[in-house]
Amino acid sequence: MTEPVFSSALQTLMEEFSRSGVRELHVRSGDFEVYLSSDPAGSRSVSGPVAAAAPRPAPSPARSTPTSTAQPILPAASSTDALPTDAIIVRAPNLGTFYRAPKPGAANYVEVGSIVSAGDEVCLIEVMKLFTAVRSDASGKVHAVLAVDGAMVEAGQPLFALVRN
Repeated sequence: MTEPVFSSALQTLMEEFSRSGVRELHVRSGDFEVYLSSDPAGSRSVSGPVAAAAPRPAPSPARSTPTSTAQPILPAASSTDALPTDAIIVRAPNLGTFYRAPKPGAANYVEVGSIVSAGDEVCLIEVMKLFTAVRSDASGKVHAVLAVDGAMVEAGQPLFALVRN
C-alpha cells in the first residue's frame, strides 16, 4: 500500500471512528498498531515497541479470492439508502465481529435470494471469543447483505434486508 493511500485509509478510519459513537478502538496488524479513544482525558500506554510501518500490501485483485457473483452484496456504505420501503431490517444485537458463516470455509448461513423464516440463524456476532447467533425476527427473502463479512459492527447496525415473499 503506498503512503498516500495508507494515509487516506487511516484518515477514513479516524473519521468513521468519530462518527460511530464507539469509545475506543484498538487495531494491531503485525508491527502496525492504532489506538483511538473518544475520551479526551484518557491515554493509553502501548506495551512494547511499535514500529510506524505501513501494513503489508493487500493482495492484488488477480490473486484475491473472488466473492460469489450470483449474489450481489450491497456495500455497507450504501446501507439502507437503496432498499425497498417495506424492507425488513435484521440488525446487530450488539457490538462485535460479523460472520456470515458458522466457521471458516463453511457455507454462509444465507445469501441474497435465500428464503428465511422467523427464528432462522442468519449470521454470528463475535465478541471476545463469545459467539452470538443472530436470528431473523421475520420471514422473507434476503434482498441485501448490508455488512462486510469479518468486519466490526455496532449494536443496532443493519446486517440484512429482507422483503416479504
